[in-house]
Amino acid sequence: MSETPGPRSRELFERARQLMPGGVSSPVRAFKAVGGDPLVIAYGSGPHIFDVDGRRYIDYVGAYGPLILGHAPPRIADVVAGAAKRGTAYGATSELEIELARLICEAVPSMELVRFVNSGTEATMSALRLARAATGRDAIVKFEGGYHGHADGLLVRAGSGAITLSLPDSAGVPKAYAAETLLAPYNDIAAVKALFEAEGERIAAVILEPIAANMGVVPPAPGFLEGLREVTTQYGALLVFDEVITGFRLHYGAAQTLLNVTPDLTCLGKIIGGGLPVAAYGGRREIMEQVAPLGPVYQAGTLSGNPLAMAAGIVTMEMLNSEVVYQRLEITSVYLEDTLRRAAEAAEVPVRLNRAGSIMTMFFTTEDVTDYATALKADRDRYAAYFRGMLSRGVFLAPSQFEAMFVSTTHGDDEVIATGEAAEASLRDLDSA
Repeated sequence: MSETPGPRSRELFERARQLMPGGVSSPVRAFKAVGGDPLVIAYGSGPHIFDVDGRRYIDYVGAYGPLILGHAPPRIADVVAGAAKRGTAYGATSELEIELARLICEAVPSMELVRFVNSGTEATMSALRLARAATGRDAIVKFEGGYHGHADGLLVRAGSGAITLSLPDSAGVPKAYAAETLLAPYNDIAAVKALFEAEGERIAAVILEPIAANMGVVPPAPGFLEGLREVTTQYGALLVFDEVITGFRLHYGAAQTLLNVTPDLTCLGKIIGGGLPVAAYGGRREIMEQVAPLGPVYQAGTLSGNPLAMAAGIVTMEMLNSEVVYQRLEITSVYLEDTLRRAAEAAEVPVRLNRAGSIMTMFFTTEDVTDYATALKADRDRYAAYFRGMLSRGVFLAPSQFEAMFVSTTHGDDEVIATGEAAEASLRDLDSA
């Protein structure tokens, strides 16, 4: 095993600590949950990233979801370079923006109108503001372990980095604001119905990932999403699907189409920007027409719809609009899941693997993971040791038990085989350490 990180990474990260909080621009990147110092990345290519010490890693972080086509696809790199020569921002509508909006609305029929923003946090924050305006109510229902960005009010028992750092709430969020966020356990429709019976007249919306991916990957139980659609309709609340991760990840369109449940509003991000900062929210025309300038719900963004991101998004959509692409992704993902399962069995380490399409999580637990409570039973120390073992063997995983592995179209048999060998060795090390 090689020492990780190398001297150049350590030197640069020490410099970063003097300039940025924790040396990072997003908390989970600091490796606090897994120990050690982070890598400093020089570049990416296909399924690999390379650190500043020249070491290559098979990458399953994929920038936490956007890079479904791998790092630096030539077509996207070329179109972004070409767009930059024509200007990086206009502060006005462009033809590229209109074309990407058309592609999204055609692929996700529930999104009759769409508004571009720059991040998933902006998309969910804006969608919930719109839901409150449309219903005249203040309360929002979210699920324990659900992460929908870092907007005030949503950092209540949040997933992703908030679990990783043991920060179920965030400092700086007014108690009165957080009080308008009501909690329910994921996959428990009876609990949601009871909450509506008690609070239904003040609930504006329910927000969730239709396939949870921020407490680790947790698919919905049969009938759960259908039950949410029924109860929100009954009480006049809106159903908001956060598909920032799942949008265009499982197939060309949103997960809602595969799951056959139609929300009122949808939030997209990550993949629709081809690796550039882009997100969007949209839904039924009569709801979206309440957004300024047509209606009273104000939302704006200086760089929203910028031509670089729109150009990258259009090419991404064109490259993904093929059943063959998703069939190959599924085959690779099934192969990887099976390889990791066999590695765990060979090493005699109990794990649970949850997968939905090309996203999956290995939980270090003997119990099936179906919600936030069962996700929290996973052994984080074991995951941390496994992470370090994989990194030393050239495989880059998310530095958190509660994130997903992301498979790209550039991962192939060679990468899966190498990952399986690294996994078995790393898992065997757990009991010998």
